[in-house]
Amino acid sequence: MTYDRLVCANCAAPVSEGRCPVCRANRERLQQDGFLAGLNPMALIALLAVLIAAVALLAHQTA
Repeated sequence: MTYDRLVCANCAAPVSEGRCPVCRANRERLQQDGFLAGLNPMALIALLAVLIAAVALLAHQTA
């Protein structure tokens, strides 16, 4: 999930604005996550399906 959609429980403002220390800390933590952290669940499922299909194709060609 991206931080631009999150609302801070401390100040009730969008986390992306960084109005309070809690917002700023969460914004920093979300920015430091890996590149797959920004993908939504459907994109991760699609990526997994493509990888499974590629492995199945490779296994079929070598057999």
